[in-house]
Amino acid sequence: MKISTRGRYGLKAMVDIAVNSRNNTCVSLKSIAERTGISENYLEQLIAPLKKAQLVKSTRGAQGGYILNKKAENISVGDVLRAVEGPLQLVECLSGSESCGMGDCDTCVTKGVWARLSDSVSETADNISLAELVDK
Repeated sequence: MKISTRGRYGLKAMVDIAVNSRNNTCVSLKSIAERTGISENYLEQLIAPLKKAQLVKSTRGAQGGYILNKKAENISVGDVLRAVEGPLQLVECLSGSESCGMGDCDTCVTKGVWARLSDSVSETADNISLAELVDK
């Protein structure tokens, strides 16, 4: 499994929002872009699914921007990655598709291996909170 720039930058943006909105101050995309080196256009694409997943909320106006919708300790790395990447599964056949292109998924002897590895990745990501990253 390879986490794309969507996942890496989405998590980086969430950490930035968590750090810079501690006093209930909204964080603008421009300020996130300046601190993280991620373009504003790309941040706009990342914020939409984070907002849809209710991980961030927005405020309009001159002092507007983004703020966490939950406490940082209640948002996991897994929540963020799933919002911007989709399911954290190592192989396509685990996502419910009928075939992986390698034969009958029902009789595949390696499917269990991929399921266990995917579960481990998900469990690890779900056990790391945004607050832990902020504290570092």
